[in-house]
Amino acid sequence: MARLTFTAWCNSHLRKAGTQIENIEEDFRNGLKLMLLLEVISGERLPKPDKGKMRFHKIANVNKALDFICSKGVKLVSIGAEEIVDGNGKMTLGMIWTIILRFAIQDISVEETSAKEGLLLWCQRKTAPYRNVNVQNFHISWKDGLALCALIHRHRPDLIDYSKLRKDDPIGNLNTAFEVAEKFLDIPKMLDAEDIVNTPKPDEKAIMTYVSCFYHAFAGAEQAETAANRICKVLAVNQENEKLMEEYEKLASELLEWIRRTIPWLENRVAEQTMRAMQQKLEDFRDYRRIHKPPRVQEKCQLEINFNTLQTKLRLSNRPAFMPSEGKMVSDIANAWKGLEGVEKGYEEWLLTEIRRLERLDHLAEKFKQKCSMHESWTGGKEELLSQKDYESASLMEIRALMRKHEAFESDLAAHQDRVEQIAAIAQELNELDYHDAATVNARCQGICDQWDNLGTLTQKRRDSLERVEKLWETIDQLYLEFAKRAAPFNNWMDGAMEDLQDMFIVHSIEEIQSLITAHDQFKATLPEADKERMATMGIHNEILKIAQTYGIKLSGINPYTNLSPQDISTKWDTVKHLVPLRDQMLQEEVARQQANERLRRQFAAQANIIGPWIQTKMEEIGHVSVDIAGSLEEQMNSLKQYEHNIINYKSNMDKLEGDHQLSQESLIFDNKHTNYTMEHVRVGWEQLLTTIARTINEVENQILTRDAKGISQEQLNEFRASFNHFDRKRNGMMDPDDFRACLISMGYDLGEVEFARIMTLVDPNNTGVVTFQAFIDFMTRETAETDTAEQVMASFKILASDKNYITMDELRRELPPEQAEYCISRMTRYIGADGPSGALDYISFSSALYGESDL
Repeated sequence: MARLTFTAWCNSHLRKAGTQIENIEEDFRNGLKLMLLLEVISGERLPKPDKGKMRFHKIANVNKALDFICSKGVKLVSIGAEEIVDGNGKMTLGMIWTIILRFAIQDISVEETSAKEGLLLWCQRKTAPYRNVNVQNFHISWKDGLALCALIHRHRPDLIDYSKLRKDDPIGNLNTAFEVAEKFLDIPKMLDAEDIVNTPKPDEKAIMTYVSCFYHAFAGAEQAETAANRICKVLAVNQENEKLMEEYEKLASELLEWIRRTIPWLENRVAEQTMRAMQQKLEDFRDYRRIHKPPRVQEKCQLEINFNTLQTKLRLSNRPAFMPSEGKMVSDIANAWKGLEGVEKGYEEWLLTEIRRLERLDHLAEKFKQKCSMHESWTGGKEELLSQKDYESASLMEIRALMRKHEAFESDLAAHQDRVEQIAAIAQELNELDYHDAATVNARCQGICDQWDNLGTLTQKRRDSLERVEKLWETIDQLYLEFAKRAAPFNNWMDGAMEDLQDMFIVHSIEEIQSLITAHDQFKATLPEADKERMATMGIHNEILKIAQTYGIKLSGINPYTNLSPQDISTKWDTVKHLVPLRDQMLQEEVARQQANERLRRQFAAQANIIGPWIQTKMEEIGHVSVDIAGSLEEQMNSLKQYEHNIINYKSNMDKLEGDHQLSQESLIFDNKHTNYTMEHVRVGWEQLLTTIARTINEVENQILTRDAKGISQEQLNEFRASFNHFDRKRNGMMDPDDFRACLISMGYDLGEVEFARIMTLVDPNNTGVVTFQAFIDFMTRETAETDTAEQVMASFKILASDKNYITMDELRRELPPEQAEYCISRMTRYIGADGPSGALDYISFSSALYGESDL
């Protein structure tokens, strides 16, 4: 079979020179037709042949042919001119097969495979859509003739009706293919159908030789298909990049809009007038931090990752860098986010300050009302009493009694001066703290002060009147006077004691409540002495009763010098004794509350002191992983993914800490001496940890993208990483220019100032003064990178356009898939040259625009 095929193949070329061979072993023996065959298939001239017919002439001619074959890089093993001249059939067929391999098959290459594999891959791709065809080799896969018919139909569907072929008619199929190929494709019949069908395994070399003729016959169509594939690949990259850009713009707009809407809410510092309303504001803020903000933190992180990934893809596909719309740069979003967090921090501080202020205001307002009520109760009727002129008709005893009574009142009046000052001081503090009902407070305070001034004036006026008539009176009931003088201060002391025992208090620590307990214990220690004073005062009253009983004096039952009765003293004393244990109970309840608060502090601190260092440790470990060169990028990625998994699992600890923090705030606990970690510090650390692990994973993903796109081996990448780490003095993932120069020199670069300046513009285009690892990798691989260029895409379009400077819509739709054809049509501008028809498109400017270049 091979002899027949090789003979037909040789004749397909020799007929171009007007000759042919009949017997492949005999007709090449003198070397003349062999030299002629080589000249036809190579297009080159061989040395002039020897004309003689002697054996040595024939050997010389055959050697000239063999030398020419060797000059084309072909190694001839065990093939010598003497065997060819002597008609050695095996050697002659081996020589012809060598020529076929070199000039008909060797140049066939599909996706950098060998010639044989490339031809097989080409056949597989062309026949893949056809039923009953499965090309796996160059022998039995061709026995039924369907594969050859499929090759012809794929390129020339007008020559064969493939639907009418039957698998059970191999001879008919083969002969159909042979006849059509010879008649319409100028491929001579090189095989015999019966030999192929009746041979268990047809000759592989014969099949390869014949099939290679089809490859060369359809080479032009193959060139157009290759060009179309290249264009489709470029357009697919562009479409994907545009989709990523649109997604970035949409996500950036939504995030900025959320920040724009949130900041005014956080900037609104209009305080509510009630504690309940302010606590609702605090609860709304907690919902914002716990529910509304975390998804936005993830969106911001994802936005930065998408931006970095997009820029990496653009750089790897030789596209210009992506520039977001004005105001939507990553830096713009970072600045907006920074502004949000600044306002957010101030808002929380303001809320807590306002709650403390309202708490203080409520306490002061209640205390103000209590003191005002006691004072107003005391002053009730005093102005009327001071305005009486009862002394004008009183007896001597009554006048003197009125004088002493007035002196007792003055003593009482002076004792109440402190309370009036306290009321005025509380009112002033309520005004300074911007109390919402300050007008009512001020009005009440002003009324008390005005009344107090009037009482002072009336008191002085009554004293003056009594002093004018004092000399008229000589007798005074000393015992009544002494009772009045002792009872009034003691009564005032009891009023003060009752006020103190009922005084509202607010504390924030065990120490503060212990201080109140100590003061209360000191008060209780004074009770025995006070009881003595009570007994002494009551003793005066008893002495009056004794004297009256002894001397038969009929008492009116009214002390002319005071309105205080012994019953009043006893009643108030009983009240004081009743209030003491109640005060004990209140203080002990507050001790229990403060102890509970202390447990909350310790509970929060115990967790915070674990979580805070854990976050710092994970940050350091992630940093170590990112500079570790011991393993592959995939191993680094697996390690980082494990860290990410651990961090996600650790979220429950953060949630529990947030819960304890909320309990502390609900209990109005605002300090904690057991830890240096505040909830805000832990939140910030947690968010930084989430952002760091996501960014680090993205950096490794981009390194993998770079490695795969640039064809870098893991060993090369490790070498680059080792060099980078050695000169990364600060261990922060960046080199300064001097360290970068030293790194390049250590790797064999001979750098002058001009060359180094040029390199710096490549690795630091924004003039930041540092070189990142990604920029370092990009530089080290840029020189050898194989990327599509605008010139390559333009050349591919030129093939589809049959060398014209324009291309038509029909040509695009015929050569490209529908989606990408319409993509080109929608973006190409109209061709303005005079040589183009109406509707022609300008593929040259379109190719340049894909890469951000001006028209070439």
